[in-house]
Amino acid sequence: MSDKKAAKAPSIPRPSSSVLLISPTNQVLLLHRVRTSSSFPSAHVFPGGNVSEFHDGRVPDIEDPKRHVDNDAYRLAAIRETFEESGILLAYNNGFGRLLEVEDSKREAGRKAVHKGEVPFPKWLARQGGRPDVDNLIPFTRWITPPNVPKRFTTQMYVYFLPTTTSSVGNIGSAKEAVIPDPTHDGGLEHTAARFLPPQTWLDMAKSGEIIMFPPQVFLLTMISQFLTPSTPNILTDAFEQQRKQLRQFLKGGDPSWADACISPIGTNGAQYGDKRVILSLEDPGLDLKKHGRRGVSDYVVMVAFSKEGPRQVEIRTRKEVFGEGREKL
Repeated sequence: MSDKKAAKAPSIPRPSSSVLLISPTNQVLLLHRVRTSSSFPSAHVFPGGNVSEFHDGRVPDIEDPKRHVDNDAYRLAAIRETFEESGILLAYNNGFGRLLEVEDSKREAGRKAVHKGEVPFPKWLARQGGRPDVDNLIPFTRWITPPNVPKRFTTQMYVYFLPTTTSSVGNIGSAKEAVIPDPTHDGGLEHTAARFLPPQTWLDMAKSGEIIMFPPQVFLLTMISQFLTPSTPNILTDAFEQQRKQLRQFLKGGDPSWADACISPIGTNGAQYGDKRVILSLEDPGLDLKKHGRRGVSDYVVMVAFSKEGPRQVEIRTRKEVFGEGREKL
């Protein structure tokens, strides 16, 4: 076969991080990406982005399987991107041991300077008297874009709980929708809106077609929606803490553990659901990482209808529900 006819090699996944940021009232932050974005246009996504050697440090080389393992560079990237995209600093005050508070003008100037690469994020943070809170990021699966997609990522997902009593994100209260202080997005560079809503509310909006969400967001929100139910009126702080306790316990489990699960969604041999949605398996860790002991998630599948606007009707079901007894493995 000539070079022209030879199959084009898959692109190399770029290291990136993303955060499920849990508000003091157990809501989740999602950002609405601009239509012109080269990645996930018009979709609602968690805060996150590519690891930057300038800001975050190096990750292992391409051939090293440790490139796809949680480390400090991924954690710092998660904190930096959350700051750039939402203005929320997941950092401690060096003097008081609590979340760092920075006045609006300095915070916004810092967001722009860090985004433009005018100053390394750790250096800017140190000038404000703070340090990144890398220790309280909880790993919650890694997602590797399948090889048939042109732009690929190896994304470490995290959960981070903002304190149930805090002044660093304003007066969130017990309203159905909690909005972080203005500006709530990055000024339209990559996002046009940023807001907290209950996990199930986000899922309902995606199901109705009101918003676009990709399978990783739907899957992770589906998992945590079992525990975070902040829609109850006048819910007390103790109840929020109890929900968090149950979710933390859940995040310690899994087979493989939720911290180690590596997922690269692939089609199940052309299988479709009754309504013609594609069925994606979550078992494959991708990038031939299986030989290094990595595993995906075998109990669940994703059903999705792909369109020019993005994925629609994304739903998470158990493999047994979809294929029935005795047909769990294809």
